Amino acid sequence: MRLTVQYYALYRERAGVRYDVFDLKEDSLVSDMLTAVRTRYPHLAPATVNILVAVNEEYADKHQPLSSGDSIALIPPVSGGS
Repeated sequence: MRLTVQYYALYRERAGVRYDVFDLKEDSLVSDMLTAVRTRYPHLAPATVNILVAVNEEYADKHQPLSSGDSIALIPPVSGGS
């Protein structure tokens, strides 16, 4: 299956691209996609950081199944102000 991944803020800077395309096996989950992203861009975020993922503009957990054509957004953690 083919997925489009968009990178936001810090992740866009670290990946050096706004979006990317990944080809994954048909029964892939969000966690599989994150593994592929971290493999391609090992400096994106430390393994201890939970990357916030949205699938088709809805927040998703790592166990959510993916479908070909899904639009994925990777959103870095946001620190608050006062």
